[in-house]
Amino acid sequence: MAKNKTLFECEACGNQQSKWLGKCPECGAWDSFIELKSQQVKVLKEIANLSLKASEAVCIEDVKLENFSRLDTGDEELNLVLGGGLVEGSLVLIGGSPGVGKSTLLLKIASNLAKKAKKVLYVSGEESKTQIKLRADRLEANTPDLFLLTELCLENILEELYKKDYAVLIIDSIQTLYSNKLTSAAGSISQVRELTFELMKVSKTQNISTFIIGHITKEGSIAGPRVLEHMVDVVLYFEGDATKEIRLLRGFKNRFGGVSEVGIFEMTPKGLISAKDLANRFFTRGKASAGSALGVVMEGSRALVLEIQALVCESSYPKRSATGYEKNRLDMLLALLERKLEISLGHYDVFINVSGGVKINETAADLAVVAAIISSFKNRPLSKDSVFIGELSLNGEIRDVFNLDTRLKEAKMQKFKNAIVPSKPLEDLQMRCFVAKELSQVLEWM
Repeated sequence: MAKNKTLFECEACGNQQSKWLGKCPECGAWDSFIELKSQQVKVLKEIANLSLKASEAVCIEDVKLENFSRLDTGDEELNLVLGGGLVEGSLVLIGGSPGVGKSTLLLKIASNLAKKAKKVLYVSGEESKTQIKLRADRLEANTPDLFLLTELCLENILEELYKKDYAVLIIDSIQTLYSNKLTSAAGSISQVRELTFELMKVSKTQNISTFIIGHITKEGSIAGPRVLEHMVDVVLYFEGDATKEIRLLRGFKNRFGGVSEVGIFEMTPKGLISAKDLANRFFTRGKASAGSALGVVMEGSRALVLEIQALVCESSYPKRSATGYEKNRLDMLLALLERKLEISLGHYDVFINVSGGVKINETAADLAVVAAIISSFKNRPLSKDSVFIGELSLNGEIRDVFNLDTRLKEAKMQKFKNAIVPSKPLEDLQMRCFVAKELSQVLEWM
């Protein structure tokens, strides 16, 4: 009689092994492997067979383009991040820390879509209908075509989904649901994978647009197996401090558009609203103070003026800390200051903070960071009418950045008068632009 093959899976990351291991070779978790039951192994084979079906090769010139039908979500910022709207039949995963506004945003979006004669099913495994109704009253999200379902079992959700001609399905959240096909607990690797697989089949076959809310781990990644992010069409992350009003919605995967756009929202008593006109909330225009410099960064196609704050103080045990800025790049800039400008910071604490809770992911803010550090070190205030734009190389050169004219147009719109830039703009923006090719020239200007 043939012996059944055993399969073990890591509960932390989903890594699979043919035998039990004390430590996961993928994520490093200890004592995390559990033996999968025969039903769980069967589900894994079904998911694998979905992608192993034979298909015939087609000449690329014979492939006809399909026009994706998009739904207007009623929110300009979300439409921007999705690439122009919600694609019908797509699967969208939204992650974020607790309290950042995931459920609030999707309930408002559900109401917007329902008001356009689209039947929407909002499924919650965490809250009661009364709790959701109270939030809907606050958001003014009551509409006849929005239906609520508090259910944990996937099979019951699918049964309700087939009763009416629903166009949009919202799952809040994937970690709270379970399937009767598996005996493992809700939120486990096997359950999340099976649930996502079933929701993907329903979305594609029934042409239902589906939003899935996912919990995140303490490291900031979405809880569950990585296959969860591979299966869905769009992956969005909410960024921002729950204690502040500004939230950022950033795309990390989009099969129907780019991932460079960022949506800006503001939390108000009536929920999250588009905050595209709040660009001046990321900096202050008060009295000039030492250790503060202004830079312009690109978030997708949008330019944002940010305030870079630096604090340099003498210390016996020097520390380096950066909030919203990469610490490794900060260490490089400090070494550059000591090498090229002979500013020794070996006995000083250096703290960097980007106001507004924005995380800088590009190098065009290098010049503003250096200017803030020098300003704090020399206790020399910088003008609030000037912005610093430029990337610094290891030899002290200030290099060009992309979309310089777009950045300067945003600075001009925010009524800045001066700009320290690596090259002259192509257009005449009626701003005083000081071209600096080397870091020493910026020091002379200051």
